[in-house]
Amino acid sequence: MTTTTKTVVIKSRKHALGSRNSLVLTSASLLTGFAMALPGGAAIAAEKATTTLAPVQVEADALGGYKTDTLSSSKFTQPLRDTPQTIQVITRDLFHQQGATTLTEALRNSPGVGTFFAGENGNTNTGDTIYMRGFDTSNSLFVDGVRDLGSISRDLFNIEQVEITKGPAGTDNGRSAPTGSINMVSKQAFLRDEASGSVSAGFDGQKRATVDVNQTFNALAGSAVRLNALWQDSDVAGRDHVKNSRVGFAPSLGFGLDGATRGYLNFLHVKQDNIPDGFVPTIGLPGWTPQPGLEQLIGQRVDSENFYGTRQDHDDVTANMITFRVEHDISEAVRLTNTLRWGRTDQDYLLSAFMSTGGTGANPQAGNISWTDIDDLSTYTLARSLNTFKDQSNEILTDQLNLRIDFATGAITHNLSTGLEWTREQQDIHSVVASGSRPAASLYAPNWSDVGDLSWSRNGAGSEGQTDTTSVYLFDTAKFGEQFLVTGGIRADHYETEYSSSGTCTTVTPLPRRGIACPAGVADGSVVSTADLDTSDTLFNWKLGVVYKPIEAASLYVNYAVSQQPPGGANFQLSSAANSANNPNMDPQKAKTLEVGAKWNLLDDMLALNLAWFRTQVTNEINTQELDDNGNPTQSGKKQVQGIELSAVGNITENWSVSAGYSHLDTSVENGSNLAQDGSSNLTYTPEDAFTAWTTYRLPFGLTVGGGVRYSGEMLRGTDGAAGTPTFTRSYTVYDAIASYPLGDNLIVRLNAYNLFDKEYVAAINKSGYRYTPGIPRTFLLSADFRF
Repeated sequence: MTTTTKTVVIKSRKHALGSRNSLVLTSASLLTGFAMALPGGAAIAAEKATTTLAPVQVEADALGGYKTDTLSSSKFTQPLRDTPQTIQVITRDLFHQQGATTLTEALRNSPGVGTFFAGENGNTNTGDTIYMRGFDTSNSLFVDGVRDLGSISRDLFNIEQVEITKGPAGTDNGRSAPTGSINMVSKQAFLRDEASGSVSAGFDGQKRATVDVNQTFNALAGSAVRLNALWQDSDVAGRDHVKNSRVGFAPSLGFGLDGATRGYLNFLHVKQDNIPDGFVPTIGLPGWTPQPGLEQLIGQRVDSENFYGTRQDHDDVTANMITFRVEHDISEAVRLTNTLRWGRTDQDYLLSAFMSTGGTGANPQAGNISWTDIDDLSTYTLARSLNTFKDQSNEILTDQLNLRIDFATGAITHNLSTGLEWTREQQDIHSVVASGSRPAASLYAPNWSDVGDLSWSRNGAGSEGQTDTTSVYLFDTAKFGEQFLVTGGIRADHYETEYSSSGTCTTVTPLPRRGIACPAGVADGSVVSTADLDTSDTLFNWKLGVVYKPIEAASLYVNYAVSQQPPGGANFQLSSAANSANNPNMDPQKAKTLEVGAKWNLLDDMLALNLAWFRTQVTNEINTQELDDNGNPTQSGKKQVQGIELSAVGNITENWSVSAGYSHLDTSVENGSNLAQDGSSNLTYTPEDAFTAWTTYRLPFGLTVGGGVRYSGEMLRGTDGAAGTPTFTRSYTVYDAIASYPLGDNLIVRLNAYNLFDKEYVAAINKSGYRYTPGIPRTFLLSADFRF
């Protein structure tokens, strides 16, 4: 471990606010005026213009640690120990030591959180499809507190830490998934000259290099520039032809970093050229029973490395993000922060997907699997009948203004955070028409060079969705002496969503499934409007928590929170269908969570222990079993998730680090149709029990050894008309290991081993159960980490 000690003098100076757009100026005036009106506000604002603090000893540990005490968001005014909610922070040091490079890999450190769902029927999910506590959380992903749009895979090369907030997060972020949100904190410039990076190579074609350089400006005091860059060209272990190729760079310019007014200008550019994965047929898996005509395939499981796509399959992503943030210390007790961001993600995607359905008893080859010799497996083929296209762009523009104030009303101290936010989010989807076809793939030895004569192009149809949101929020933590804290928050979001779509019509009769009939006088193949809808409303979300501290190192708490997701809130799409939650006439989905827990910092605050019991009830769900007077489904549906979660993170000794967590979930559909194919009332894609742990120990001569274990319980898949496919995935346990050794003061050689015992397992399954995501087999990654 390399430790440096530096003495710095921190100065705080007042500066006049520079001119910005009218929204920001107006917001600043309102919030500053509010601060002046608070008890003690005038005294706060009258503090002297220049304050010089005593020298501070700053220690920088090259290895860092797993434990952090605070969140990046100013909406959370207390340390994690005194925040009445289950929140997990995955630090850069933890996921870097594990060799994790994507968000989904980092989330393996959180029990029961992961990409367990492989898509609807014939469609395969793209990007970070994340389930947490029984619900899809893919549309509740944030970067620096700003929603991050797009169904893409997110890299960690420019991320300091990943913050997982469990339970309703509507008060913090506005509309969100019922059971939480995930925030990624970006790297930015700081006042120290430093360079680091990593070069990695794996046994399965994994190649990656990153660099992180921060440089101060001698000619401009208080200013620095930081550059993070990425290059990767990696195969996926255990999968033929699947590839993740990406380049990225993220410069950050900071100025005034040693003063009362600090500014950051950050830019992120990532280009991905991937070969997507359509996964593997579930034939022969536990729980699979043969469909009519496929009885001969019992015991004939396909190779989990098989790739059923073609050379033309692609997932090309371009992501750009510009962020300008200004922080101004009005005084030592008042801080004003403004964040302005524009971001855009473009995705061009093609996957030669499949559905491994059988035929009928009368016609065994009527499905997607055929053969010429029933006894010769080499003659079996699988139809590539589902060419899945995605031509989509997502764009966001937002301005967020926050005012943080610390003050007292008599014997009660307050830490208040309030703000205004305005956001415009847009999603454009271009429809793609295809002609020609793909040849069927060999079921047991597919050839990805069989591309056929498929061609495709935009057909002029598509959809556009836009949501404008204006928000105001207020959080306050009132401290009553040394033992009691009351934390509350309220947020109002006024949103307006507009959605339009079009498609190509047909004059064919009978109308094909999902076909659009041409209006009278309209030619076959013409583009016609299919939807022109809008909705608007105001959502009120709130939370209230009470903390009791029997001793300084421990907190006991109870918390209640409400969160809502309006029609179109997850995907910017509205629908006129009576059974759709995205119908503008529907009420928002509402989640209510009660949580009781305890947090305790041990060993001189080196180790944090957390225990929580929670119950989340989600109402206003679509219920097709209870109809209104017109025969339409009602919103009487109700789901419930309750359980416990335990975690430990930090250091047991100076050389022994640990991060561990366990969750037990009891999920159910309380009212409405069952979701699981096995007929139970349990929620799908949610392990009942999950455990994850990672620990390392640094020996006296510098060698660090350790490893981890991940356990995921059985999961249930969704219900549909699929016959013979598995209704569940088996539980699994996977073991990983690490060894690292410093070669001098600036270089560490690291060896990561994954799935040590080469466990075969199902990581995710699709709704119909026709295909699954195989778990990563045993593989190794060798890395050289440098720091100067």
